[in-house]
Amino acid sequence: MADNSSSNAYWKANIQTILIFLVIWFVCSFGFGILLRPMLAGIGIGGTDLGFWFAQQGSILVFLVLIFAYAFRMNKLDREHGVDE
Repeated sequence: MADNSSSNAYWKANIQTILIFLVIWFVCSFGFGILLRPMLAGIGIGGTDLGFWFAQQGSILVFLVLIFAYAFRMNKLDREHGVDE
């Protein structure tokens, strides 16, 4: 990764990945748990409504999945651009 264009491509892909994961996290935690909770109130899951479930459990589980997905994606991106360890 000696040339500047390769470095720029790597950081562009890195920032794009981060933004995608942040949008997913925002939609699941703030969107489903707070903003869309009244619309999800009629859908039951685990003895409670889906909006409450997202606020209490779902956003945490989505966050854990995002951590592993980010690590997997960044390892792949590092290998593609020759900066893997």
